Amino acid sequence: MSKNILLIGGSHGIGQALVQLLHENHNVFVASRTTEGLDGINVTHIPFDATSDDLDTTTLPDELHGFVYCPGSINLKPFKMMSLDTFEQDMQLNFFSMVRVVKTIIGKMAEASSMVFFSTVAVGTGMPFHTSVAAAKGAIEGFAKSMAAEYAPKIRVNVVAPSLVDTPLAGRLLSNDKKVEMMSQRHPLKRVGKPEDIANIAAFLLKDDSSWMTGQIVGVDGGMSTLNIS
Repeated sequence: MSKNILLIGGSHGIGQALVQLLHENHNVFVASRTTEGLDGINVTHIPFDATSDDLDTTTLPDELHGFVYCPGSINLKPFKMMSLDTFEQDMQLNFFSMVRVVKTIIGKMAEASSMVFFSTVAVGTGMPFHTSVAAAKGAIEGFAKSMAAEYAPKIRVNVVAPSLVDTPLAGRLLSNDKKVEMMSQRHPLKRVGKPEDIANIAAFLLKDDSSWMTGQIVGVDGGMSTLNIS
């Protein structure tokens, strides 16, 4: 069955990779600031800035079978150098903006529908310099589990928790070959993630193949969260 799937963000990185996986067999709606990366792809675009806009639902169908919130941030600094504004901005983009959109579309979620959010390996594995992003993504994990309990069995809610992925968002951390190699060596599988690695799992969580999964935090992190090979 062709499903109606809404992605918040989808013109870059993991979101764009997910659009590529979904658009041929589903009705995909992408709410994002630009159409960059969507040229020639059969999707319905909704202009939307997650930090400031209310989502225009007039072009959405009456029922949604899948929902994915992609926007995120990476602010890695020592805590003493991290301003309160940064914490507030990270929480606003990652969590509060997501909650606002969920509030807007929850009434459209169909029976046996699926929601997918994104966290980070740093929530479950304490890492230095991750205080702000780990706090914001930790809020997402707690929210998702509560939502999964509250809306079962109608709506499944799961979270993908990646490690470092080669996307524009991570460009500063992977700006040259030396940095890429250093980051790769930190992972048991000896490479950083590709957008497709994460998009494949998100697509699975939207499918009926994952119909017995809800309230889960799925680590897709090259083994970072569970293996110590040093």
